[in-house]
Amino acid sequence: MGRLEGKVAIITGGNSGVGSATAKLFAKEGAKVVISARRQAQLEEVAAAIKEAGGEVLPVVTDISKKGDADKLVAKTVEVYGKVDILINNAGVLEEGLKPIDRFTDEDLDRIVEINQKGTMYCMRAATAEMEKTGYGSIVNVASIAGVMGCGGAAYVSSKAAVIGITRHTGLRFAGTNIRCNAVCPGTIVTPMVAGTNPATLDADMMGQMAKHSDMKVQPCMPDDVANILLFLASDESRAITGQAICTDFGGTL
Repeated sequence: MGRLEGKVAIITGGNSGVGSATAKLFAKEGAKVVISARRQAQLEEVAAAIKEAGGEVLPVVTDISKKGDADKLVAKTVEVYGKVDILINNAGVLEEGLKPIDRFTDEDLDRIVEINQKGTMYCMRAATAEMEKTGYGSIVNVASIAGVMGCGGAAYVSSKAAVIGITRHTGLRFAGTNIRCNAVCPGTIVTPMVAGTNPATLDADMMGQMAKHSDMKVQPCMPDDVANILLFLASDESRAITGQAICTDFGGTL
C-alpha cells in the first residue's frame, strides 16, 4: 500500500480490461487517477468503483486518435491536480482477424495507427511537456509481444513495434532527467477486446505461422498480471529502468 502516494497518474483506455485493473490498483496504492476513454458510461462505472473503494479518480472522455484530445486530457489533469507524474498509454485496438502483410486493408491500417501509434505519441508529447516542468515522470506504454515477435496481423504488429521504438527513443531523449519511459509487451490478455474476436475471421495462414514460433498452451495474461507490472514500472522502485521493453507472456514465445 502507498507505493504511489502523492502521485498523479493518467491511464488511457481506463474503461475496461487492463486499463480498469490498473486504475483500481493505482488508486489503491495512493495515486490520484485520471482515466480516459471514448465511452463515457464505461468510464463512469470504473470511476464509481474506485470511489467506492476510497480512491480518488477523474474520468475524462478522450479520443486519443484526434489531434488536440491528448492536450486537453493532460491540461484537465493539470487543472485539477496540478501536475502529471505518471502516464500509462494503454488505449489500443486490434484489426478484424489476423491479416498478414499481403492481405491487410488500408482501413485497418489507418484506424490502428491513428490510435495505437499516433494516439500514444500525442499523449507522450503532451505529458512530457508537463513532466519537464517538475523534473519527474514515468511513462509506461502497453505494447505487445506482437511488436517484438511479429506474431499478429500486419497492421497491429507495425503499430506495436512503433510503440516499442518510441519507448526507446523517449528513454534516450530524457535519460538523466528523472523522466523515464518503458514498455510492457504482454502476450494474449484475457480482456473484452480479445474476447470479442470472431474465430471465423482469423487468417488461417497467419495462425499457422504463429503456432510455429510460440507455445499456445501457455496460459494467457490476465489484466491484473499486466497491472502489477505497470505498477512496478510506474513506481520509484524501478527508477533505474528506462528505455526498456519487457516481455510478459509467461514464456510463450521462448
